[in-house]
Amino acid sequence: MEWLQNELKHSPEILLFLSLAIGFWIGQFQFGKFQFGGVAGSLLVAVVLSLLGVPVDNGIKAILFALFIYAVGFESGPQFFKSLGPESIKEILLAAFMAVCGLITVLVMAKIFHLDKGLAAGLAAGGMTQSAIIGTAGDALSRLDLPLEEIQRLQANVAIGYAVTYIFGSLGAIIVCVNILPRFMGREIRDDAIKAQSERLKGAFELAPGQELAIPEIVGRIYKIEQANGKTVFDIEAEASNITIERLKRKGQLMDVTPETVLQTDDIVLVVGRRAGVVAISSYIGAELQSSQGMEMVMDTTDVILKNSKYINRSLGDVKANTPLYLKHGIYVLGIKRGGDSLVLSDDTILLQGDVITVYGTQNDLNRLIKEGGQAIPESLKTDWVFHGAGLVVGLIIGLFVIRVGGVPLTLGAGGGALLSGLLFGWLRSRNQVHGNMPPAASQLLKDLGLAGFVAAVGLQSGLQAIQTIKESGFSLFMIGVVVTLVPLLLSMLFARYVLRYDNVAVMAGALSGARSANPAFGGVLDKAGNSIPTVPFAITYALANVSLTLLGPLIVGLA
Repeated sequence: MEWLQNELKHSPEILLFLSLAIGFWIGQFQFGKFQFGGVAGSLLVAVVLSLLGVPVDNGIKAILFALFIYAVGFESGPQFFKSLGPESIKEILLAAFMAVCGLITVLVMAKIFHLDKGLAAGLAAGGMTQSAIIGTAGDALSRLDLPLEEIQRLQANVAIGYAVTYIFGSLGAIIVCVNILPRFMGREIRDDAIKAQSERLKGAFELAPGQELAIPEIVGRIYKIEQANGKTVFDIEAEASNITIERLKRKGQLMDVTPETVLQTDDIVLVVGRRAGVVAISSYIGAELQSSQGMEMVMDTTDVILKNSKYINRSLGDVKANTPLYLKHGIYVLGIKRGGDSLVLSDDTILLQGDVITVYGTQNDLNRLIKEGGQAIPESLKTDWVFHGAGLVVGLIIGLFVIRVGGVPLTLGAGGGALLSGLLFGWLRSRNQVHGNMPPAASQLLKDLGLAGFVAAVGLQSGLQAIQTIKESGFSLFMIGVVVTLVPLLLSMLFARYVLRYDNVAVMAGALSGARSANPAFGGVLDKAGNSIPTVPFAITYALANVSLTLLGPLIVGLA
């Protein structure tokens, strides 16, 4: 065993990734409706592996969490800044209620079980998973008019209380937010997340990578000319709106297609356009063919940022009706987004500068549109690390700033700073999508690896100390921590439902985990949701919780 410990001390990352591998394996098992998930599973495995006594560097934990929380903020930046204002009053009240419940619960438990100021503050830090309380409580203790030995004993008790309660503080928040809350509301997080996303997209579809509609809006079909002999290409395209003849084959030879081209019997044409128009034109052209050699054609979809002033402040219907045929030929608008939100695709939709228009057509047609209308958003599988590296640097620098209010140090810390920077850089990306690319798969990797790795590092660091302390003091301190973890969460859940009138489970779960500063719980919520809906309420309550929960340290020292 000693040999194994010595070897692992040279490579502690083995235990980190072992925690992830076994933890995610355990997390996939379901017991009735209860499922740990990969994050909670990684935490439990890490606690067990901590018995080997192999230390994990704090820097690893800080880096992993910064990556996770930055990616979360970046994904939700545009929506977050839109949500600030009077409509966020519920999140403000929920964060304040959580802090007050936590303070009262700790003080009551300290009174009942005769805990000293140090243990009480440690319970708050671990049970509420707010590590900053250790610092603020320790600073407040140092100012007490007590002998130095007593102050040092109380400060040591802060660390002991924290070590014993932090593990369940993280796990309990996951259980409440991911498992108990959906059963209490009678609905699943995933279902409500999809519902909220649908409302935000105004009924539009937002397909995940690898998904496509069973009945696509734009289709291509091959027809053999029978009834349309002697008609020009222009005549056919005018007969049914939203179609174009993209390819023509006559007697086995491909021919150039122009509006003036006259069609002949037995010509084979490829018609592309909106499904209704392509289906309707069949009765006017002739029989549909299943295939024909040489009629295959590659079409592209591109996002274009609208910049040309001649199209600004005009309706979509006006642009379609008054744009020359040669410019709009073969171009199909699939969607319009403004600030990350999908607009209703109708002739009454007013176009504004910076709108992102998703268009479909051949590469030649799209190039003509891009040259006329604006700038294409480059598609790439690579992450723009110039942009995001700068974003992480800004976030970590923000986390260094400390403001003292009445002698109490207040700071966002690395996590809060990275979250704020992620929100800001996500908003900047929405304003200028040429820079800051982060493919969805890259973002998901940062979130999964960052959060699970962070909680595994916490378990490897604190698990052994927590187990040893429990052995020495019995389970009483641990069970008090369970109460400190669960009571504020459950009371806040009831307050959110019956007083603040939260109705959407996904939104409520995000707000609840943020108000408790419960990052692992939020990761579990995000995993269940399958989209970014819980992120905005989490970001608001999390920012407030970093301040309000940090203040509990000196308050508990003064009142316990």
